[in-house]
Amino acid sequence: MPRSHPRIEIKTPEQIALMRGAGLVVAKALATMRAAVAPGVSTAELDAIAHDVIRSAGAVPSFLGYQGYPATICSSVNEQIVHAIPSPRQVLREGDLISIDCGAILDGWHGDAAISVIVGSGTGSESGTAPKPELTKLINAAEEALWAGITTAAKAMRSGGGRLGDISAAIEKSSRQTKRYGIVRGYGGHGIGTEMHMEPFVLNYGRPGRGPHLVPGMCLAIEPMLTLGSPRTLELADEWTVVTADRSVAAHVEHTVGLFDDGVWVLTADDGGAARLGELLTAAAGSRVV
Repeated sequence: MPRSHPRIEIKTPEQIALMRGAGLVVAKALATMRAAVAPGVSTAELDAIAHDVIRSAGAVPSFLGYQGYPATICSSVNEQIVHAIPSPRQVLREGDLISIDCGAILDGWHGDAAISVIVGSGTGSESGTAPKPELTKLINAAEEALWAGITTAAKAMRSGGGRLGDISAAIEKSSRQTKRYGIVRGYGGHGIGTEMHMEPFVLNYGRPGRGPHLVPGMCLAIEPMLTLGSPRTLELADEWTVVTADRSVAAHVEHTVGLFDDGVWVLTADDGGAARLGELLTAAAGSRVV
C-alpha cells in the first residue's frame, strides 16, 4: 500500500468524524451569510454573523487571530481574490461578486470552506436584477473545478491509487473547458486537521501522477481560485488582501474533504457531498456520507 508523505497528518475514521463536526459548523455559517448577502450589507456585518454562528455552536473561529488576522471571515469582493479583511466601510453593491472564506475549530479539529456569491442574485435582494452572465459563468467554472478535484479524489480512492497531482490536474482541466480563466498561482488548497494549514499544498494546476500518494486518512481543503483575466496577483498594503494585478474579477470556492478507502467524505457539505458526487460518479459507492 502506498505511504503518505511523513509530514502529512493521517487521521483515523473517528478523527475525521470529529472534523465533520467542525465542517458542519462552517457549512451553517456560510449558508447563513449567503442568505444575508444583499446590497447595502457591509462585510463587517457578514463577519459578525459568522462569528455568532460559530460561537453559538460551541466552536472557535479558525481565522480570528491566526498569524494576526483580525476577523472571523475573509470577505473578498470583485478584484479581491482572498484574505480581504471585513470592514464596516465595505458595503456591498448590486452586481458585486463576493467570495467568503470561513473556518471553525471544534474539539480541536478544523473545518474550512468558501463560497462565491453575486450580490442581488436572489441572495437577499428584492431587486431581481439579473447578474452579469460572465460572473455567473465564472462562479460556475470555479465550482465545477472544485468538484472535478473532489471527484478525482473519490475515483482514486475507489481504485486504490492516485496522487495529489491528479487532483490539481483535474482542477486545471476543468477550469480550461469553456474559457481560459486565469488560475491563480501561489495560492491554493492545503492539508487540514489539528491545524488549519498543513502539508500538503494543493495546487490548482499541474500534471497527473505527481506528488504524494492519496491514502485513507488524508484530509484536504480543495480551493480553486479563478479570474476573468490575468492570474497575476498583488498584495495590498494591509499585508493580507490579495487582488488581481489587472483588477479583473475573481471567484474562490472551497470544501474540506476526508479520504477513505471507499471514496471521499465532503466534510463541509451538509449532505457530505452525496448529491453532487452522485451526479458525477458512475457508481454510488464512490462517496462516503453519513
